[in-house]
Amino acid sequence: MICSMTGYAVKTRDLERGTLQLEIKSVNSRYLDFHFRVAEDLRAMEMPLRELLAKRLNRGKVECRLNFNATAARGEQLQINTDLLDALSALGAQVRSRLPDAAPLSVNEALRWPGMFGEQGVDFAALGPVVLALANEVLDEFTASRGREGAKLAQTIVDRVGAMRRIVGDVAPRIPEAQALFTEKLRQRLLEALGNASDDRILQEVAVFATRIDVAEELSRLTTHLDEVERVLKAGGACGKRLDFLMQELNREANTLASKSAITEVSQAAMELKLLIEQMREQIQNLE
Repeated sequence: MICSMTGYAVKTRDLERGTLQLEIKSVNSRYLDFHFRVAEDLRAMEMPLRELLAKRLNRGKVECRLNFNATAARGEQLQINTDLLDALSALGAQVRSRLPDAAPLSVNEALRWPGMFGEQGVDFAALGPVVLALANEVLDEFTASRGREGAKLAQTIVDRVGAMRRIVGDVAPRIPEAQALFTEKLRQRLLEALGNASDDRILQEVAVFATRIDVAEELSRLTTHLDEVERVLKAGGACGKRLDFLMQELNREANTLASKSAITEVSQAAMELKLLIEQMREQIQNLE
């Protein structure tokens, strides 16, 4: 399967004393780059999550958010740790006595303070297996979304390859005749310019020029590179870097084709090929 580097997935898990939520989203990046936004009480889960993601992802800028929203257990009321609340209030007053402009803790910040609900709080150390199980579910959905996007990108690239094959197929049979006409015109011009020069000298000059404008090798290499693009896409997996290299090779052949062109047909074909290659490169930048 070919995957895009763009993806998104989020899942929640209802627990006895709250709701666990894990969100993963990513965009394209040259390397695998992680950014974690983990609730302070669950900070110990960052490394296991990082290891899990690294096993299943290859490239992309990946953002992972893990939160826990505490709620009262059914039939119970949350009991605030008044000693902790008094301590926070005293500390806040002490800070504001030195820094009058300091903002006080909001109600939401105070209620989310670790240990604020005393013994009724959640045992976060025991949530490790639950978090990892939820992470695997989110990763399944996340990689599926990247796979769907990757399939669309791959099909777009295949369509561009087909268009390039048609251009090469259309122009290749016309090149020998067009080049023959061009070299004949050149021979006539040389005859007019050189006057009494020998036919052998003129034929030699024409032959040298014909060799310089021969693009059969470039067209052959273009076809070979297109075959390789299709092979890589068919093989699947992490192929973005390999395809990007092939785009460089295709672009090199198209540039050579344009520089050696002595007839309108080849010039137009080279321009169309370069446009399609650039379109493919834009798609490939999003592939893993």
